[in-house]
Parts: sequence; C-alpha cells; structure tokens
Amino acid sequence: MPASHFLGQYCSVFNCVEGNTTLYAWPSEEKVRRWLELMPEGFRFCAKFPREISQAQDLRAVLERVDAFERLMAPLGKRIAPFWLQLPASFGPSRLPELVALFEHIRVPLALEVRHRAFFARGDEERALNRLLLERGIERICLDSRALFSCRSDDPALLHAQSKKPRVPPRPAAFSDSPQVRFIGHPQLSANDPFLSPWLDKLAGWIEEGRTPHIYLHTPDNHRAPELALRFHRQLSERLPGLPELNWPEQPGEAQMSLLE
Repeated sequence: MPASHFLGQYCSVFNCVEGNTTLYAWPSEEKVRRWLELMPEGFRFCAKFPREISQAQDLRAVLERVDAFERLMAPLGKRIAPFWLQLPASFGPSRLPELVALFEHIRVPLALEVRHRAFFARGDEERALNRLLLERGIERICLDSRALFSCRSDDPALLHAQSKKPRVPPRPAAFSDSPQVRFIGHPQLSANDPFLSPWLDKLAGWIEEGRTPHIYLHTPDNHRAPELALRFHRQLSERLPGLPELNWPEQPGEAQMSLLE
C-alpha cells in the first residue's frame, strides 16, 4: 500500500504506537494535523521528546524547547498519553536536579526511560529516582531486552539491534495509571514466550487494578513485531477473557511499515 496509508491501517488493528519518529526529527504542523485525521480518538501515541531535548547537556537549558514541542503536539490532545523522555546512558544520579526542574515546569503527562547503570543497582541512587517519580506520578518506562540478548546469531539485523539496545535488567513499575513497558524480542516468536510469561501476569494484574498499561513489542528488525503483538494479545486474552479483540487483517503485509511518515 502507499506509505500515506500505513498509519491508518495500523490504527485499524492496534490501539497505540511507540512514536520513535519524534525522537529523531520534529514533525511539521501539517504532519501533526494529518496524524490527527488518521488517529481515532481512543488511539494512544507516546510522543518522544526530540533528542535535542533528551540528550541536552542540561535539561534546564532547553525548557523553552520543551514548551515548543508541547505546543506542536497539542492538537493530538489525549491521544498522547504520555509523552516520553528517553534519557541517554550518560544521564546519571548527579543530574537528578535537572529532572526536578523539568518536572516542575512540564504540563503534560510524562514517562521516563533511564539507562545509567546506577539506576539499576538497587541502591540509594535508584531509590532516589523512584521516589522522585512516584511523588509526581511520572511513570518509569520498563525496558525488557532479555529475549533479544538471549539470541546468538550472525544475522545483521539482530547484531545491529543488540548493538543499539541497552542491556539493563527490567524494572516493572506502576507509578501512575498507565504503566509503560518496552519489550525487545527474539526473532523467533516462540522463543519470546518464557520472557513474556511474567508480563502476562503483571499486565493482567495492572488491568484488574483499573490501570491502563501500555506494552510496545519489538523484534530485531520489527518485521515480525505485529505478529509478536498479536501473539502476546492472544495469550493475555486467555488471562482476561473480556479483553477487546484486535482487528487483525486476514493477510497482513510482510513489509515493515514506517507508521508515522
């Protein structure tokens, strides 16, 4: 299908998308308006702050850019829930005051991904981060890349994914009504089951508590990511029989869809 149809087709099957495109480039106002036309009211798009914000030398120096990005994305309204701030591995505990300043300034729902090793050491630094997030109802995004790194292969797509994705222990968190999970999977779908099984229990529990968790499922080149999402949804439906079905097409296309182009 034409690239202009990708997002509409995606929205007809799934109810949320990880908005990686905004991390690398600011969309035009025209593109945001087009997204608004294609995304149903109940669809959710986690808009990542551009890397010129998330990778800035000091977050306090880019608050005006934060405001500009919020204004740009404002037409999408509640479809953005939440905004994502994906911090680099160089952002460590000494920079927590920058987060405090940002949290006091920002006016939109926010989720945070950290990659610095100190935030996974179960020490004072990690506890300080978690307290900061919990007090403000800001979600800590949980990245689970164990399935990806369990694979041994010379496949270029796999090696590229392993070189780019952080290898950190998963930290399930529910600091708000919308816990956020990123699962980076194995290219063989069945090999993901042992790693996804704990998430079935976790997400089912969150849903039964009245929360609305988001889970974004990837494979190394993402060609099989839709199949992995369908597999997980079917397994979760066995735990939660009332879970709405996905409107899965009978013959899904095999090509990778660049959803937000």
